[in-house]
Order: sequence, then structure tokens, then C-alpha cells
Amino acid sequence: MSGQQSADIAARLDRLPPSRTVWTMVILISLGGVFEFYDLFFTGYVAPGMIDSGLFKPASLGIFASLTALKVAGFGTFVFATFAGLWLGALVFSQVADRFGRRIVFTGSLIWYMVCTAIMAFQTTGFALDIWRFIAGVGIGVELVTIDTFITEMIPRGERGRAFSVNQFITFSIVPVIAFLAYSLKGSKPFGLDYWRVVILIGSVGAAVVFLLQRGIPESPRWLARHGRAVEAEAIVAEIERRVAAEKGIVLPAPQPAAPEEEGVGSFFEIFSPPYLKRTVILSIFNMAQVIGFYGFAAWVPTLLIHRGIHVTASLEYAFIIAIANPFGPLLGTLFADKLERKTQIIGGLIVMGIVIVLFAMSNAPTVLIALGVVFTLASNIMSFAYHGYQPELFPTRIRARAVGFVYSWSRIAAAFAGLAIGILLADYGVPGVAVFIAIAMLIAIIMITLGPSTKGRALEQINH
Repeated sequence: MSGQQSADIAARLDRLPPSRTVWTMVILISLGGVFEFYDLFFTGYVAPGMIDSGLFKPASLGIFASLTALKVAGFGTFVFATFAGLWLGALVFSQVADRFGRRIVFTGSLIWYMVCTAIMAFQTTGFALDIWRFIAGVGIGVELVTIDTFITEMIPRGERGRAFSVNQFITFSIVPVIAFLAYSLKGSKPFGLDYWRVVILIGSVGAAVVFLLQRGIPESPRWLARHGRAVEAEAIVAEIERRVAAEKGIVLPAPQPAAPEEEGVGSFFEIFSPPYLKRTVILSIFNMAQVIGFYGFAAWVPTLLIHRGIHVTASLEYAFIIAIANPFGPLLGTLFADKLERKTQIIGGLIVMGIVIVLFAMSNAPTVLIALGVVFTLASNIMSFAYHGYQPELFPTRIRARAVGFVYSWSRIAAAFAGLAIGILLADYGVPGVAVFIAIAMLIAIIMITLGPSTKGRALEQINH
């Protein structure tokens, strides 16, 4: 299919009005991310139980025990394994979504996650647990990149921002569930298993249910068009148009004339050539910086509370209260996601995160710590949905998945080492040391985003023309 024909397909999608048909696709795609977020966020909440089980003592960790020389708590190896797997999945395997399609990678990585996580739940040594955590992380890394790419290509340009806010409202809604499960099951043995094993298994079972719900999602017409599959692309767009027109009871307006994206070879190395090189560098550095605040707080919040003098059981209770705020950041975002420039939303969230984490380190009162934790969570999740929508907009369809995978992979590897760094800082400098580390990272992220292009209300093909 020619570049112009591909642009015409995109223009037909972009002119669709808000409809149940379109938003059903957003919801179904988002459900694929629910248990990926479940897997990412249960780390901090099951940490006390895993540590109490003795799996992270040197004798159980095997060769990973050598990391104790860095003053890293044994559980830090689990965090490292998580993000190392995410890094490999995002960097190496996200490219298959550009080659074989969004839908097949989307569903395949969900199956990968289900199987590997279920196996991980039954491991009896810290070493084996870390290995399976790494393998499962590969599947999660592919899934999250594919979801961002999928939503960007399926949703009309005037609704992309709100689509990502709804997407992350749905996915972050699972975080309070994790916190509640960890808090309510703490110290118990459901089905004769340690509570943290049950928390992990629930993720696999839930993912199996979601897999069955997603079978009706179509392939991205933009991807099909770029790969010469004109008949399939036309059929999918025509069916979407038919459903929207019937639902709204209207004749759809004619699509606006559309300029095609620049032609290119569609190789991995294209992301290092103009005009994409600057975008690649900016987003790579941004991702390394933002994740230090985002996961540095989310994954360590129970431990940070303990270091502020809160008892371990109470820390899980307070962490649960803070976790309730997770979906409300993106929910608030539905009010302004497509009204404010994406860059403004990202920078605003980063500024609040940097200020609040410093105040958190200076406080001891439980009510103040909870309030600050809630504000930090709201700000970080507003920042999150905005940048998840922003970065796939900056690359053309032919390289979108591999480009997003590359820039996003830097957040994965940075988070892996940040987990180790936070362990060292907590041991040597306490929460204030962690706070300074996060605040500096937020400043770097702000600087990077100011250098990026604006995307509000622009067609993907226009941004990349």
C-alpha cells in the first residue's frame, strides 16, 4: 500500500467521533495491562513476606548473594531481576511488534506472563525466584510497549490523551487491590501457601480471564496499511466506521486530507537518524530519570515507611491507604488530557513529585506521611499517563514499537540499578538520601521534556511528516 493510501486509512480513524465502539477497544487493550501492572506493583507489598520467608538470605540466593558486598538487602536482587527482564523485553523483543503486528505480540506476551509467573510462585530458593522473575519480566516488558503502540494507532487524534488517562485509570485500579490483598493476607497461609505466593498466583489466574476477553480486538489498521495488507486494513476500518455510524445514528463526515508520514526503511537504526535521533536521546534520558521517582517510591513505599519509624504491619496498612490514590491520578487526567499539551502535564507531575519526596523525608507523623504519599502517587500517575501517550506519538508507524521499546528500555535498566542504589542509600543515609536521589532525577527529567516537540491535537502522520 502506498504512503498516501496508508495516510488515508489513518485520516478515516482520526475523524471518528467519541463512541462506545472506540472506547470498548481502549478498555479491552487496557485490560491487557492490568495484570502487567499487578505484577510490577506487587513487588513492594509482598517484600515483607518474602523477606520473612528467608528466601533472600545468602544461602538461598546462590551467586546473587555476592551483592551483599554492596550493602544491598537480599530483596534488592528480586527488584533487579524484575527490571532487568523488563529491559530485555522492551529493548529486544518489542521489535517483533513492528514486524509481526500489534495484536499477536499483545496476546502472546500475556500468555508468557501467565505461565512464567505461575511457575515463579512455587519456587523455593531466592536464586530460582529471581531467575523466573527475570524471565516473566521479559514478557511484561514486551506487553507494556505494545499496549502504548496499539492505543496510539487505534484511537482518533482528538482522544489520544484521554485514551491514555482511561487506560492507566484501569491499570492502576489494580494497585489498591494488591495492597489490600497483601495487608489482609499478611501472616496467613491460604491453601497452605505463604500469602505472598497466593498474591502472585492471583495475577496469573486473572490474566487468563483477561486473555479470553481480548480475542475480539482487531489488528491495527495503520500497521496493516504500512505492511501492504490493504484489504485487511480497509475491512477493519470499514467495520469500525459502520459500528460508530450505527451507534451514533449519523453519517460520518468526510476525512480531512492527510499527508503521509515520511517514507523510510523501517529499520531499528532509523531511530538514530534525523529527525528521530533527537527524540530518541531526549526520551531515553527522560525515561532513565523519571523511573527513579516513579518506581523508587511505589516499589519501596512500605520499606520507606518502616525507615520513618512505622511498624512493619502498620506500614502495609499505610501503604494500602496510599495505594488507593493510584487510579485517581489518571482519572483526574480525563478532565484535561486533551486540553493541555502533553509536555505540560508531564512537567507538572515531575515538579510535584520532586517537592513532595523531599517533604516526605522530613516528616515523621503518620497522617502527614500518608497525605504526602497520596499527593506523590497522584502526581506520578498523571505524569505516567501523559508520557505513555507522548512517546509513541513521536515516531512513525513503521518503527513505533521498536522506538518506544528502545527509549522505554532505559527506564527498565535504570529501575534495576535504582533498586540497588535505593538499598544502599537507605542503609547509609536513610530516607533523606533516597529523597535527594529522586529529586535530582526529577529535575533531569524536566529538562529533557522541555526539549521535545509538541503533539497536542496533531495527527500522528503530521507529527512524523
